[in-house]
Amino acid sequence: MDQINNIEVVPCTNSNYLKPFRVHYNQNGTKKSWDFMRTHDSVSVLIFNTTSHCFVLVKQFRPAVYMCEWERTKPQPPETAEKAEGGAAEAAAPESQEGQTVPEGGSSSPQPPALAGVTYELCAGLVDKPDLSLEEIARQEVLEECGYDVPASKLRRITSYRSGVGVTGAKQTMFYAEVSDDNRVGEGGGAPQEGELIEVVKVPLHEAMTFAYDESIPKTMGVIFSFIWFHNNMSPKYKISTNV
Repeated sequence: MDQINNIEVVPCTNSNYLKPFRVHYNQNGTKKSWDFMRTHDSVSVLIFNTTSHCFVLVKQFRPAVYMCEWERTKPQPPETAEKAEGGAAEAAAPESQEGQTVPEGGSSSPQPPALAGVTYELCAGLVDKPDLSLEEIARQEVLEECGYDVPASKLRRITSYRSGVGVTGAKQTMFYAEVSDDNRVGEGGGAPQEGELIEVVKVPLHEAMTFAYDESIPKTMGVIFSFIWFHNNMSPKYKISTNV
């Protein structure tokens, strides 16, 4: 997971996962337009191991996160004296960087370590199997990514919500699954044939909320929300502390 090299950024002209569009519309008499992407809906699963009192998360490299972090480090063009002084002159537009294989800035923006693109997430997957229910898709993801065999009937639906509403508006449905060490039938790690390279990570229950609010740990909103949900709904039942 820590060996990232030979990076090349190219136009995305054909994808099985996203399709860009531009919609034109009128709202209250005002003509508007908006760029968006059509993507798959998804499922996610908060997994709690009742044997070890740990949450089971996945850790993986996300190219989109990595490239965004790289963009943050690129040098910003200095403002012209006229602009800084409030003059009317405009700074010259930078030359187009289209076709460049690294972020704008080139060698003056060193490639960050792979860790910059690694995130902690809930076990999750795309809703791309029309013959399966959401619960069955979630069950498959738990088995593939984390190695636990959980009957679909044992998955508890928490809620569903829209993600990336400014760009995609896709719906994610979140489930809760309780597992024990007896349910562990494999190592997990994802499906290599699909390009997945996943590390299974355990977060002790008593460290959960500290983990959730630690901004130095890159994580998805799903992790934070699900930990709060567990604290509000499951901790009183089991009389367990989540260190809040």
